[in-house]
Amino acid sequence: MVSTSVPQSKKDIVTPQRRTGAFALIDSLCRHGVQHIFGYPGGAILPIYDELYRAEARGDIQHILVRHEQGASHAADGYARATGKVGVCFGTSGPGATNLVTGIATAHMDSIPMVVVTGQVPRNSIGTDAFQETDIFGITLPVVKNSYVVREAKNMARIVAEAFHIASTGRPGPVLIDIPKDVGLEEIDYIPVEPGDVQLTGYKPTVKGNPRQINAALELIEAAKQPLLYVGGGAIASSAHGEIQELAELFQIPVTTTLMGLGAFDEYNPLSVGMLGMHGTAYANFSVSECDLLLAVGARFDDRVTGKLDEFAFHAKVIHIDIDPAEVGKNRAPEVPIVGDVKTVLQKILARAKKLNLPVDSAKTRPWLDKIAHWKEDYPLVVPHPENSLSPQEVIVELDRQAPRAYYTTDVGQHQMWAAQFLKNGPRRWISSAGLGTMGFGMPSAMGVQVAFPNEDVICVSGDASFQMNLQELGTLAQYGIKVKTLIINNGWQGMVRQWQQAFFGERYSSSNMEVGMPDFELLAKAYGIKGMVIRHRVELADGIAQMLAHDGPVLVDVRVTKDENCYPMIAPGKSNAQMLGLPKRNTVEDRIKFIECSNCGARNTVNNNFCPECGTKL
Repeated sequence: MVSTSVPQSKKDIVTPQRRTGAFALIDSLCRHGVQHIFGYPGGAILPIYDELYRAEARGDIQHILVRHEQGASHAADGYARATGKVGVCFGTSGPGATNLVTGIATAHMDSIPMVVVTGQVPRNSIGTDAFQETDIFGITLPVVKNSYVVREAKNMARIVAEAFHIASTGRPGPVLIDIPKDVGLEEIDYIPVEPGDVQLTGYKPTVKGNPRQINAALELIEAAKQPLLYVGGGAIASSAHGEIQELAELFQIPVTTTLMGLGAFDEYNPLSVGMLGMHGTAYANFSVSECDLLLAVGARFDDRVTGKLDEFAFHAKVIHIDIDPAEVGKNRAPEVPIVGDVKTVLQKILARAKKLNLPVDSAKTRPWLDKIAHWKEDYPLVVPHPENSLSPQEVIVELDRQAPRAYYTTDVGQHQMWAAQFLKNGPRRWISSAGLGTMGFGMPSAMGVQVAFPNEDVICVSGDASFQMNLQELGTLAQYGIKVKTLIINNGWQGMVRQWQQAFFGERYSSSNMEVGMPDFELLAKAYGIKGMVIRHRVELADGIAQMLAHDGPVLVDVRVTKDENCYPMIAPGKSNAQMLGLPKRNTVEDRIKFIECSNCGARNTVNNNFCPECGTKL
């Protein structure tokens, strides 16, 4: 945990006013620029909601009443991802607090800045198993960046200022503030603490990067013939998309992104190879398998990206840039580790390159780019057009055609991967649960995005199974007129579960079919007073999406798609990135990547391998 000390204010001395702890909280949130709070009231947090009532009446802040606390945490998360600001959500004690945990864990895994405020039983009841008492501080310890229990109301302003500072600096993350009911009622001599006017002992994230490491990185970049930029969510958090494009174009380096990094590089740029990993493009996965330098920018080498870790970027030297020193070298030891803010470090690399008049040979990577271009021709992403049904891919492609500038959120599963493959997003316009893979994330997070940007198109791409996890938030959309457009890719299955059962579990479809008990989504929407639509045929698709986008209010669209379509390419568990399922038959690609069988174990290796990674035999 972060140790703290009493702040030395740089502002003029303020005359204290007699106020409650609840007032100190709401006033502090307003001072930190909070305009919207997503939450649900309850007994222990009522003093805070009473003060919130007054603040809303003054027009200082708006509270969005969700239908379930998980919806509040996901909405605050979506708000933060889209704006880059700290999202805020409220929940009461006991079940109210525990209902927030999934959203807190989602934000933690994806490094999203949030401040989560929970009510707690009165101080003298803590530890007595009082009504609706839970140790939310203890429960959330593994999934927060920091947490507080406010023991005295006089500390409220300082704690809020610290929480916002911690949540939004270094590697972002959620911070919990647990407030006993009587602390909210307690009167104090209130002196506000302004944003940034805090001192935190021992909390000093490294931002600039080591100059010697930056020089070493430049030497590797200049020497590489087959470099690859591997860009993760840290680049989005740092707003480093401009620097990434400049570096890529300066040295002519192709760029691949993780699920969290989508939007950090323009996918219409010829240097883009799209997303890599389990359901990444074939050319991205071949590129990472053949590169001689991997420049990892704000990425953490997670298992969905690397596949078989000891074969990931097997031939490459690695430069790893990340704000969190714990991530550098955690899964893959880099030749050049650089701890620092991605944007700041890339700016220093670019400045140094310009000073040295680098690159010396801008055409050096041309053969590498030509090889990747051939892979793109041989292994494009495929959009099926089945004779008697709609494919999920063509639905996503039509969405992208009609709403290329929309903010997109997704739930989790096949539809998420198809959306990642076919949507071309700008920075902060792709919002998806990556690390935790949280079903039910899509529509609540879209609420948060739409509240932040009421005049923008916000579209949630969901699945019939995921959508039912938090469908009650249709009530929130209806109450506030939040005009989120939700499009359900409806195949009647937990699609990704079905695909794995087909591929790896002998086609034993245990508890993955969702058709029995599925609601009529069109009627469900109408029950909430929301426009509902159904699209069943290809001839209805373009006009249906156009109607959805034109409607001035929330819309729920049920799109009936092919039931057994699988998401490809796919890297099977335990396989390397070059070993993908679902690729079309190899044509000229055998001329692009040469393979040799190991004489000892028969494993297939690229000719660049000196030793078989399966058994160690010299090739």
